Amino acid sequence: MFSLTYRKSDKMRLAEKTESPRMNSSAVHNLQRIADRWAKHAAGVIIILVVLGVGYAAGWSARGVSAQERAPLTTIEKVYANLYNQISPSVVSIGVIDPLFGVEVSNGSGFVIDADGHVLTNAHVVNDSGAGTFLEVSFFDGTHVRGNVVGIDPESDLAVLRVDLPADRLRPVIFADSDDLVIGQSALAIGSPFGQRWTMTAGIISALDRTIEGLGDFQIGAVVQTDAPINPGNSGGPLLNLAGEVIGINAQIISETHANSGIGFAIPSNLAMRVAEDLRTNGRVEYAYLGVQRANDITLSAIERLGLPNDTRGLVIGGVTGPAEAAGLRSNDVITAINGNKISGLGPLLAYLATYTLPGQTVTLSVLRDGQPVDLAVELGSR
Repeated sequence: MFSLTYRKSDKMRLAEKTESPRMNSSAVHNLQRIADRWAKHAAGVIIILVVLGVGYAAGWSARGVSAQERAPLTTIEKVYANLYNQISPSVVSIGVIDPLFGVEVSNGSGFVIDADGHVLTNAHVVNDSGAGTFLEVSFFDGTHVRGNVVGIDPESDLAVLRVDLPADRLRPVIFADSDDLVIGQSALAIGSPFGQRWTMTAGIISALDRTIEGLGDFQIGAVVQTDAPINPGNSGGPLLNLAGEVIGINAQIISETHANSGIGFAIPSNLAMRVAEDLRTNGRVEYAYLGVQRANDITLSAIERLGLPNDTRGLVIGGVTGPAEAAGLRSNDVITAINGNKISGLGPLLAYLATYTLPGQTVTLSVLRDGQPVDLAVELGSR
C-alpha cells in the first residue's frame, strides 16, 4: 500500500503570498450584482441536480444489485466454493518455530491423510525443524498443535508428521489415481503461499511425466506440471482435481523471481501414497535399484545413430551396473516397457520403479537391441 502526500508547488506558495490588486467602488458594485444573479441561478441548478440525483439513485437501486443481494454463482464457481469448504479443514499450515524468540523460521503446508493424525508434507518444509525448534501445525478451525516427525524421505521430498487430536477433529483427504491424469484437466492448489493461509488457486495440468530433483541422490519421476499458481509456502499442500481428490503434492516451481511464473510441479499422488504408507509403518522408505546409468530420452540423433524408426519412444541406455548388468542389459539398448507398461522416457521409468517395485522383485524389461525386440528379466537390488 502506498501513502500519498500532497505537497504544494513553489508557484502555489508564491500565489498565496501575492496580494490581489485593489478595485474601485463601481467595479465592486457591478461584481456584487453579477454574483447575486449567479447565486439565484446556482440555487436552481442545485435543486434540479438534487432531484435528478435522487431519481438516478432510485433508478440504480431498482435496476442494480443492492448490498443485501448477491449475483448467483456460475456452475464452476459453485464447484470451486464447495471444494474449498470441503478440503480446507483437511489442509494445515506448518511452521517451524524458534521458541527462544517465538518467531517462525520457515513455513509450508500439509494435509491430513488418516484418522490417526498423520499429516503429509514436503521433506524440505520440516528439514529446518529440530535443534531447538518445534513444529506448529495450524488447522482451518483455528486449532494449533505441535507436530511430531514420524519419518522423512529425502528421495521423494516427502515427510509424515503426527498431531495429537481425536479422530472426530480430523478430516482425511481422498487420493486420486495419478496414472489416470490427463493434460488439460483442472487442477486446484490450497496452501499458505507467502504465509497467506488456506489460499486456493486454480489452473490446469500443463504436462505429465516431468522429472525433478529430489533432496537425495535420485530424481523424482512422473511429476505433474501445473500452471495453478504455486509460491513459497505452498510446498507440501495438495494439488486437487474437481472432485476434491488429491492428485499431487505441490513441491517445486521454476522461477527467476522465486515466485509463481506458471510452471509448478507436484509429486504424483500414487508415489505419495506409497511413501506415506512406508513412513507411517517403518519410518523410512526402501527403494528398488535397477542399475541403469546415463539414460537419455529418445532424440533424432539417437534414432539416426541406432537405426530406429522415427516414432520410437523409450529410453536409451548409456551404461549399466549391478542388477541391470547382471541381467544382460547393454549400452545403447532402448528400454520401451517395464512389466508391460510403456516407457516414454526417464520420468516414467523412475516413477514405476519408485511406486510399484521393491528390492528383490523381478521385473521384465522390453528393449530394442540393434532394432530387434528383446525381453530381459531383472532382479532388482536396493538403493
